[in-house]
This record gives sequence, structure tokens and C-alpha cells, in this order.
Amino acid sequence: MANFDPAWFGYGALLLVLATSFVSSLSHVRVGLALAALVALPLMIFHAPGAGYALLAALILIANAVQVARLWVGDAQVRFTPEEQELRRLHFGALSSGNARRLMDQGHWISARRGEVLIREDQAAPSLFYLADGAVTIRRDGTDVGSLAGGALIGEATVLDGTHATGTVILSSNARLWFVPAASLRSFLGANPEIAAALHEGFARALRGKLASANARIADLPPIA
Repeated sequence: MANFDPAWFGYGALLLVLATSFVSSLSHVRVGLALAALVALPLMIFHAPGAGYALLAALILIANAVQVARLWVGDAQVRFTPEEQELRRLHFGALSSGNARRLMDQGHWISARRGEVLIREDQAAPSLFYLADGAVTIRRDGTDVGSLAGGALIGEATVLDGTHATGTVILSSNARLWFVPAASLRSFLGANPEIAAALHEGFARALRGKLASANARIADLPPIA
């Protein structure tokens, strides 16, 4: 320890600040700043020219630790219904409890009847839908080309950019749905980039799952004579 250079505390604090610069989660930013202040505190106490530096580091540590604690306590108090828990498990698992709650609160739960059209071909998806229970048929140019059952996201491929859907989605049974209007979703995500990044990952997983299912169906088809 006799040869230990106290400047390493400063280097460590700066490295933590650098690492924090690459994260998007607000809670992770606050954790990074608190750790950086904690690492820098011994240097400020024992080697800074005045007590003001140590006081500043302590204030940064305390302020961010308090904010992290508030976020964690808030997440611990969030409650979900069984339907919401399943939605979160399937598609919003990358979000904290608080952010998942905020996102779900942008939408609405409804019961819908067989035959209702959710999305029309060659039109922008009006909403993002989560099919909690029931089934839908996908129709293109008047021909049924696929189906989806409970647990699926519907409209995730086009709802964020407003491009036109390539098929019509019709309920083939009575269903239970969560939906959030496209304009409301885009506005909410624009104001919450951390949630937007996690939601994009969830959309990508949902699309990969649909592609895998489509490929499996194609593989099961008889060969063309």
C-alpha cells in the first residue's frame, strides 16, 4: 500500500462516469454517478486542497443514492393484474416495473367480438394490439394467409412508422385485447427514449417469432408438383 497512488481513485471515478455515458436507463445513470462519487470521495477527503471538494462528492453520492432508492421503492410498489403480468412477461420483460406500468397505462383493455377488423390491408395500423385471448385471421388480397392466437402482438411491424399494413387482420373468435392508439404510442415513446429502446427489442423478438412460425408452416406444406 505504500506505493499506492491515490490518483487511481480519480481514474476509477472518471472511468465510471465514462461507462455511465453509454447507458440509457435513468436508474443506471444514477447508479453510475453514485458509484463514481463514492470512488472519488477518499481522494477528495484526503488529498483535495479544501473540504469543498469532499462535500461536493458527498452531495453527488447522496443525491443520486436517494433518487435510485426512490426508483427502486416505486418499482417495488407497482402492481399488475394477471393479464398485465402475462403481457409484461411476453413482450415488456426488458422494462422495469415502473416503466412497464407507464406504458400499459397508455392503452386500454377491451373485449371484442368475432368478425371485428383490427387492421386493414394497405392502411396504417390504427393501434398496437396485444391479443390476450382469442384468435385472428390474416387476409391478403381476399385470401387467408395466416393466423395468430393468444399472446401475440399485432401491428408492431408498422405502428411506429405509420407504413401501410400488408394484410387485413380480423378476429376469428371473441377476444380479449389490450391496445394503444398509434399516435399516442409514438408520442409517449418520443418522450421516453429509454422505454422506446426496450420496446423496439420486444418488437424485434415478436417479429422473429412470427417469421419462425411462418417458415415452419411453409416447411409443412406439400411440395409443388
